[in-house]
Amino acid sequence: MTFLSILFALLIEQLKPLRADNPVYAWVKAFASKIEASFNAGQARQGRLGWFCVILALTVPTALIYWLCVHIGAWAALLWNILIVYLTLGFRHYSHYFSSIQLALNSGDEATARTLLAEWAKIDTTDMDVSEISRIAVEKALITTHRHVFGVFFWFLMPVGPALAVMYRIAEYLARGWNEPDHMRNEAFGRFAAQAFYWIDWIPARLTAAAFAVVGNFEDAIYAWRNFAERWKNETDGIILSTGGGAMGVLLGTPLETAAVILPADASTVDSTAMDGDTPPGDIPTPRALQSTVGLVWRALLLWMFLLLLLSAAVWLG
Repeated sequence: MTFLSILFALLIEQLKPLRADNPVYAWVKAFASKIEASFNAGQARQGRLGWFCVILALTVPTALIYWLCVHIGAWAALLWNILIVYLTLGFRHYSHYFSSIQLALNSGDEATARTLLAEWAKIDTTDMDVSEISRIAVEKALITTHRHVFGVFFWFLMPVGPALAVMYRIAEYLARGWNEPDHMRNEAFGRFAAQAFYWIDWIPARLTAAAFAVVGNFEDAIYAWRNFAERWKNETDGIILSTGGGAMGVLLGTPLETAAVILPADASTVDSTAMDGDTPPGDIPTPRALQSTVGLVWRALLLWMFLLLLLSAAVWLG
């Protein structure tokens, strides 16, 4: 049932992509904002309480409905699973930005590529060259794909999968929504949300990196993971980006002195003090790196689906 749920959800999303500004997401954001406004008095313990309130309010009903569907019949549980996966996966939520940037760069329209990247990453892209645009687009795509696809995959495979998939997506949003806005940065309230998502994402991030290594240049990917992942300010992003870059033969990351052009949501900053000596394997990003990114992501997705099919077949035969 798990394999069929993911397969059907992916097929439906290819035909009818769920927009990032859909009503369900808008309601979740409004609910999280209401909890933040009600609980935030500037202390970490209030952020912890607010986090649990949001998570439980959304995951418990999901689990109860799943339990009810199981008792109604397998078809009902399958339909509920497909709906939850469709709402949480988001494989194509932002792919239109990436595809449009790729087309603009291939046609030599750097101005359009800068505009699209600014809208997508919410950064200042003025005076960025082609290499910089390509690098940030690749970094953003790898991190977004992990958080909207592979991270959801992992938690959906766990017991009571639909509820845990919801938990992952909500935890990811709270880690961003309660820390990244200007009025929330460096506040104690959002500290627990960031720490909680770090641990929730600890295993999925490493599985995503392992998948990138398997379907890409394995030797360079593992070398970059072992030797350069810790040079990113964000450990999780460092693992994914260093491994993904090594797998594709693309140099990702930027020193701290150029941190002004770094993605605020996906801080891929490399520690400039650690850049002396060895550098990660790979070439300077070009528009061709975007095509390589598409191939890497699809191969990793097919690997996950193949492994899931084998697991499902073993369960069915057993």
